[in-house]
Order: sequence, then C-alpha cells, then structure tokens
Amino acid sequence: MEKNRIPKYIAIEGPIGVGKTSLAKQISREFGHELCLEKPDENPFLNSFYENTQKYAFATQMHFVMQRSQQINMYFSDDLIEKPIVSDFIFQKEDLFAELNLSADELNIFKEIKTKFYETFPKPDLLIYLQASPKQIFERVRKRGRTYEDSISLNYLEDVCEKYAEFFFNYSESPLLVLNVDNVDFMANKLDLARVIDCLKKEIVGKEFINLAPGFF
Repeated sequence: MEKNRIPKYIAIEGPIGVGKTSLAKQISREFGHELCLEKPDENPFLNSFYENTQKYAFATQMHFVMQRSQQINMYFSDDLIEKPIVSDFIFQKEDLFAELNLSADELNIFKEIKTKFYETFPKPDLLIYLQASPKQIFERVRKRGRTYEDSISLNYLEDVCEKYAEFFFNYSESPLLVLNVDNVDFMANKLDLARVIDCLKKEIVGKEFINLAPGFF
C-alpha cells in the first residue's frame, strides 16, 4: 500500500502500561507521522493521585485537560490540519478517567470547567485500542519502574481495563482497530512490530479485532 494511504491521524489508546507510547513512536519512525504524546510526567499531581486517589483525582484530571487544550492548539490548528500525526491518547480519555475516579459532584464540575478549555476535538482517521490482561499490564507497569506508579494496585488496573472495554464496546466515531497485545513487545521484537505495521496497511472499516498474542496471528 502506498504511504499516502496510511491514515493521517492515528490515535492509540488502552490502559496504563499497555504499550501506547512505544507503539506511537514506532509508527512515527515507520511512516513519518509527528508525535503527539500525553506526557504524564509533566502532571505535578500524578504521584499524589496514585497515593490518594480520592483527594487528588480532580486536580490530576484538570491538569490533563489543560494539557489537552494546549495540544489541540499545537498539533491540530487549521494551518496544521494536513499534517500526519500519531498520538498515544484520545481526547475523550479525560471523561473516561473522570467517570472512574471522581465523585458525582466533582464530575459535574469537571465537565463544566472542561468546556471552558475545549468543547470540540479532532477525531482520528484510525483509532487503535490495545488490549491486555490486567495482570500482564500490572507486571509491565512494575517493570518500567516509574516511581509515581509504585502505588498502582492490580484492583485499580482491573477497574481501568473494565472502563476501557465498556468505552470501546460502544465506540463508533472512527474506524477502530482492536489489538490483543498480551505477550507482545513492540520495542524488543521486530516481528511483533511488523505484524502491527501490516495491520495499519489494511483498510479498516468499522471495527476490526486482531489477536496478536503468540499463536493467534
């Protein structure tokens, strides 16, 4: 397939530690897409959030909303509309985590304030949803050794995975490629990456589910 048929705006989503950023970087190298990354390390509340979710969830989510607003202006303004981009998040992510972590009153305030930053957002030409078991994601999070993630529990990751599954079960705004990536390593295994790249070269209409776990491709 010709390079210009690769989707212009590719977004990658999935639970914490599933491999979104690693895959986004590899796609950027392969196809020349500009990287738009989430950069959670820049959120000053994230470490406190994992230690005390109830107390710091609202501040954490609002910081991400401000970051998203800046990214819309930086990567998706009218004069950059034709530029190919790959991101390791979608803009609906903030609502997903807000619903998971905020109280009912906080959620209402969050949604009201969020509209002051942005009401519309770009939709991907292709959305990739990476799935893996909570246990494997937990092991990956531990392995990468980010200090602020030391307090993440398996129970929390199970809740996150369930929320993502619910969200994508009803998703229909963009072509959706669902990839099961249990025991898949985009960074260490060139074959794993090649299998994903092959998936991107196919036209995705509606939803397509592919199991990349060993023995299923």
